[in-house]
Amino acid sequence: MPKRSVIYIRMQWTDRIRQVKIILVVAAVIIAVASLLVSHFLVRDLSKEERHRMEVWAQALRSLNAADETTDLTLVLSVMEGNNTIPVIVLNDAGGIDDYRNIEDTLALESYARRMVKAGDTIHVGSQLVCYDDSIMLKRLSAWPYVQLGIVLIFVVVAIFALLSSKRAEQNKVWVGLSKETAHQLGTPVSSLMAWVEMLKEEYPQDELLPEMDKDVRRLQLIAERFSKIGSLPEPVEASMNEVLEHVVDYMDRRTSNQVEMICRLPDHDVRVKMSASLFEWVIENLCKNAVDAMEGKGVVTLTLTDDGQRVVVEVQDTGKGIKKKDLGNVFTPGFTTKKRGWGLGLSLAKRIVEEYHKGRIFVKQSEVGVGTTFRIEMQK
Repeated sequence: MPKRSVIYIRMQWTDRIRQVKIILVVAAVIIAVASLLVSHFLVRDLSKEERHRMEVWAQALRSLNAADETTDLTLVLSVMEGNNTIPVIVLNDAGGIDDYRNIEDTLALESYARRMVKAGDTIHVGSQLVCYDDSIMLKRLSAWPYVQLGIVLIFVVVAIFALLSSKRAEQNKVWVGLSKETAHQLGTPVSSLMAWVEMLKEEYPQDELLPEMDKDVRRLQLIAERFSKIGSLPEPVEASMNEVLEHVVDYMDRRTSNQVEMICRLPDHDVRVKMSASLFEWVIENLCKNAVDAMEGKGVVTLTLTDDGQRVVVEVQDTGKGIKKKDLGNVFTPGFTTKKRGWGLGLSLAKRIVEEYHKGRIFVKQSEVGVGTTFRIEMQK
């Protein structure tokens, strides 16, 4: 797939994700505002209704207090007994509690009454003071919009996360397809070159250039093999990390200028790790090539291997131009590159190989503009 097509697909996905995110946010705002408005009007109307009911209840209490032996209290008692939802406390002129209704916690009646008085939810009935609070239904209705907003927020977050995951999955398919197609396209010419080299060996067995040509052809075969493994899960086998780093240093030494110094610091013992050696070697090689590019062909690249018994650490340090702080968060993003020529695939594939295939970590340990960059890889033994 041409680079332009890959970039176009990526831009399409970015635009689509941005549009959907905007739609989701706008929809969430509309739902939130509508919910708040509807709930506000409902709560206001119910609050007025409860206030009216308490005024009727207070009037019934006034009638009960003024009644004599001949007064018919049937309607009054019916009104007073009909209140089964609104909490009420009746205080006398001395502040004592004469009566209460619809309150479960009777041990805190005085503090509850003080809160009602402070809120202004009171009605004077002669020398008595009727204090009331919102019913449980009204309180639940008042809290419901916030519960609903929380649900909407969770929905939006989950939806955006799902979209981003879908985007990453689609990008991975593009990169994997590109890798496998590259391996497929390399397969036929590499096979032909190998056959030609074998024929030349038989024809010119003493030729000094043929061994080097053979190395380059086998190198092409190794590259095709690496690309073919992207997207699949190769079975890790125990291999020497020392040998992997030594192979990379040897390869880079033969293909870089004399102004680039490759330093390899290895422990005295052989460090063995379960891995796909060819893929991991590609990761280190890619980091070294990036380091050489960052140094513009002049400087020092240092590979350091440490082993603490439980964890193996590989660091690739260069003396190049460094990475700007604003770019540190994007160095492993597919398609991101600071080079004039480049696909921006190397570090993203390196991250995939280290973290998904080898269950390790790769990150920028340190970078300073004009000083250099250090990449760090951590793997469990």
